[in-house]
Amino acid sequence: MRIPVYKSFLSLFAAAILTGCSSTSPKIVSTPIENIDSIPLKITDLSEDELKVWGEADLTRDTIPGMSVQKAYSEIIKNNKPSTVIVGVIDSGVDIDHEDLKAVIWTNSDEIPGNRKDDDKNGYIDDIHGWNFLGDAVKENMEYTRIYKRLKPKFEGKAESSISTANRKEYNLYLEAKAEYEKEYNDAVKTRDQYLQIKQQLTAAHKAVAKELGTEDYTSKQLSEYKPETQQLQQYKSMLTQIQNNVNENIPKALKELDDAIDYFAGRLDTHFNMELDGRAKTGDDPYDITDTDYGNNQVSGPDPKKEDTKHGTHVAGIIAANRSNNIGIKGVANNAKILVVRAVPDGDEYDKDIALGIRYAVDNGAKVINTSFGKYFSTNPEWVIDAIKYAAEKDVLIVNAAGNEGLDLDKKRVYPNDQDPEATQEIADNFLTVGALNYEYGSGLVADFSNYGKANVDVFAPGTKIWSTTPNNEYEYLQGTSMAAPAVAGIASIIRGYYPNLTAAQVKQVIMDSGLSTTASVIVGGDRNNTQKFQNLSTSGKMVNLYNALILADQISKNK
Repeated sequence: MRIPVYKSFLSLFAAAILTGCSSTSPKIVSTPIENIDSIPLKITDLSEDELKVWGEADLTRDTIPGMSVQKAYSEIIKNNKPSTVIVGVIDSGVDIDHEDLKAVIWTNSDEIPGNRKDDDKNGYIDDIHGWNFLGDAVKENMEYTRIYKRLKPKFEGKAESSISTANRKEYNLYLEAKAEYEKEYNDAVKTRDQYLQIKQQLTAAHKAVAKELGTEDYTSKQLSEYKPETQQLQQYKSMLTQIQNNVNENIPKALKELDDAIDYFAGRLDTHFNMELDGRAKTGDDPYDITDTDYGNNQVSGPDPKKEDTKHGTHVAGIIAANRSNNIGIKGVANNAKILVVRAVPDGDEYDKDIALGIRYAVDNGAKVINTSFGKYFSTNPEWVIDAIKYAAEKDVLIVNAAGNEGLDLDKKRVYPNDQDPEATQEIADNFLTVGALNYEYGSGLVADFSNYGKANVDVFAPGTKIWSTTPNNEYEYLQGTSMAAPAVAGIASIIRGYYPNLTAAQVKQVIMDSGLSTTASVIVGGDRNNTQKFQNLSTSGKMVNLYNALILADQISKNK
């Protein structure tokens, strides 16, 4: 699971297509972008139009640290069309009927829709656009909650000295899960209560001042010119002014964001930390038996008619492949991707079994790129996911993974999934690319304050702050997180694999890493202004992904094979 960032406050046929279709590669006459340290810092705020497409911007031209997508399309790609590449999106589900996605959704041509038969004999009935491993389930515990709940009857109240050697490892896991549960539960309660208190105070101030000014939608100018006649009203004005100046929005919008935050943390208390919740009951399988595979359904948009729980996956899919030629909505990074949907990430922590089977499903149905915008810090069966990653590597599939949003050094803190850990730094496979998030500010604030990092365990950085993309029911919205950075890179990988199918997954990974842009500048890490580090030291490549350079390097390597 990727925690939202609240910043305002506190198939065989498909495989034949991929290998059999040729594409016209662009004639590369361009030279790589270099020497970005000489680029001046942008001193003006981004306009709304700039903000909506900043991930496609070019640093040398726009002084915005995007991936030079527009430059690549206008100067290199032009009218050339790469082969279709299937991109598996393992996530919360995708609104496959969205106006900007319906034309780019993968269709299993070996399956006859609606006949309730497994026509292609792959074990999944009527899997037309992918598979929903969660069935009707939506709400779920965090992994540490599940571990604590499962082991509590066995270890609660027992002294460490009474634990046998055979049970020591499991006992230690119990203690770690219990400590994490108690910390996160208490933090959620505290944060919810703080937001409730702020809302109460802000509501009172807004109501009083709105009455004085005769409007609830007063501007900062109106507020500035307002002359309160009482000390209470003066305090109200000061509070409202601070909100308007620091949050840069009107008060009704601020109150709406507060309500969203309150609902989020209240929801966590009801689900993520609820020891009585059995989220898996609706799925009907044993999540701790990898051989129990007869579960789920083909409803990849999930069980909710309103599709609200597919927001995250729909946003991710749009970043990768939203239709670039329909002149509506947005333009995804890749113009050649087909989205294969794997619904496996609930509102809570994903199960290792679902992720392992989801990766294998995507691979077996022709995906050459898989996006995994989720993660957790406790794992019950990591070996299942590791084996699935290795399986993907054997089948030459690139997995693009989000680093996480807790501002942590992953060289010190293990995250799941990943291809290595702090204690065993040897990568388990060469097809796993982990992505940190960039901010649109080129300078000391270049790295998103929430982004995880790590010289060994994060490979590259890409745009992840305030990203405009598709959300359910033909809507569009800003979301942020490394969950948004990973699909941007998955889109680039799709383009490279479409133009240069002779390059392996490992080579595409290396191209993306080697062709990025770097800077010698020091940047703020984890949102802590007292913690500044060289950008080059925050990932293995020390670089930010760049499509323009990646195409140039991919062309060179492809010609030399």
